[in-house]
Formats: sequence, C-alpha cells, structure tokens
Amino acid sequence: MSLPAADEQILQQIFAGNRRALSRLITRVENGGAALVPLLSSLYTRTGKAYRIGITGPPGAGKSTLTNKLAKSFRAENLTVAIIAVDPTSPFTGGALLGDRVRMSDIMLDGGIFIRSMATRGNLGGLSEKASEVAGVLDAAGFDVVIFETVGVGQSELDIVSAADTTLVVLVPESGDAIQAMKAGLMEIADVFVMNKSDHAESDKAVHALLTSIGFRDHNETTWLPNVVKAVGTTGAGIREIRAEIEKHKAHLESRGLLVVKRLERERRFVKAAIEEKWRTAFWSGEREAELTKLLSEKLSPYEISERLTQNGF
Repeated sequence: MSLPAADEQILQQIFAGNRRALSRLITRVENGGAALVPLLSSLYTRTGKAYRIGITGPPGAGKSTLTNKLAKSFRAENLTVAIIAVDPTSPFTGGALLGDRVRMSDIMLDGGIFIRSMATRGNLGGLSEKASEVAGVLDAAGFDVVIFETVGVGQSELDIVSAADTTLVVLVPESGDAIQAMKAGLMEIADVFVMNKSDHAESDKAVHALLTSIGFRDHNETTWLPNVVKAVGTTGAGIREIRAEIEKHKAHLESRGLLVVKRLERERRFVKAAIEEKWRTAFWSGEREAELTKLLSEKLSPYEISERLTQNGF
C-alpha cells in the first residue's frame, strides 16, 4: 500500500526519533479517519516488540507516582518508555482533564521517555478507545515499554486487560481497597497487586486479606496467581519487587505460548470493533435517522421500530 509523500516523511521523522512528528500523528489517530489507514498499516509491520503494562486502581491510590518510579526503573536499564496517561474528559474541550504530564514533570525532560495524556471521551472502560491504537504507534516508533495509566473508575475499568500484556492493580490499605477489589471484579484482571502506601499501619492486614482471597481462586499448578507487592510510591520502596513480578508474569506467558495468544486476541477484538464501527456509521447514514424520527412519532414500540429499520438488512 503506497503512501503519500507527506506520510512517508512523517514515518521517517518518527523513526528518526522526532517527538513532535510522533505527537502530531497521535493526534491524528485520536481524531480518526480513513486517510490514516495506509500509514497505520505501514506502521503495523514494525509492531510487536514493546511490552505493554497496564496500571489501574481506584482514584488516589498513587498510580501516577508508581508509574513515574517504574519509568525511572526501566530507564536505569537504558530501556525507552512511553506512557499513555488516560484522564477523564473535559466537558468543555473534550481533552484530558487532569493532565498526568503535570504530575510526571520530573521525567518529562528524559529523552528516553514519552508521555501522552489521552481523554477517555466518555468511554467507561477506563481506557480511551484509541489508547490501544496509539500504543501500536508507540511500539512501531521503537519504544521498549508502553505503560497505560488509567483513570480510576472501579469495576468498569476492565478493558485494560485486553490492551496490556501485564496488568497491575494498585490499592491502598486505609480506604478498604482490598475488600472493594474483591467486590469490584479487580481480582480477575490483576496479574500483580500493588499495595501502595504500605507504611500505613493497616497494610499487613490488607495484604493478608488479598492473599487469602487469591488463594480461594480455582487454580492448578499451571495457573498464574497474582502476588501482592508492598510499596511506598513516594519513596520508591517496592519498585524493584514490582519489576520482578512483571518479569515473572512475562516469563510465565512466554513459556506457555500465552503472550502470542493474548496479542492475537487483542487484534481480534480490534478488528471486530473496527468493523462494528464501520457498520454503525454506514447504517445511520442516509435517511435512516429521518425514518427513525418518523417511526417514533407513530408511537411504535422500540422493538417494532428496530425490526422495521433492519428488515431490509444492514
């Protein structure tokens, strides 16, 4: 698939490490459009090298602080890191409201770290719908590690599992997060639990509660059971142990061929979502909106309306 000269130039700039060109391309990806397909298809051939880590958990658990410290840990090994910080959407601009880049100001000047804030744009899964697509661009751009840091929205924050290779769930002891995690379904998505602010008096009790709950899960000798790592994000305590757990989980996936399976499933979901979006757009084009308004005015039931609208196919 041949590319316009302008897009070829963009690719060359990105591969040469031009961050401004990379930022502009990410903005285009967020806005979408069919014109991007050839360029993204070209980038796809260079993906598959970056390891993707998801960091999620309730608001105020210290996810940004831990992300900051983890990024520094990877950089100490000369690995390049891209961070996708997913924030709530501003009701006025549609952009990222909190701006995690402000909270990571001390690593922004590191040439081996790239930080991008993205708005959820109303997506209840905790990740912007475009975040995984942007991760692919960052992968192709040559980053060794891509970290998703998601807006803390509790149990609706489950789509991070499909976007990340390893998912960290960050909790804190003083707010009863261990119990909330058991209720909210976070037990099922965590590959590693991080009990942040573990210098708190209640941390040992919270860790014990989590480990007990994990032990009750159905498992055998081949099942990955998440460990609970105690950390203090403000001091960096526990970062080495978190890194070790990430490497253990990665080794587990690779030794059983599960990493390949997980990534293929990610692509399967992406293809299905892209096709569904095309169908949705095509279906509501033309006169269907007007037809819907007319049928609603006739006081028909929603069921009958949907049957009439689809009786001639999609």
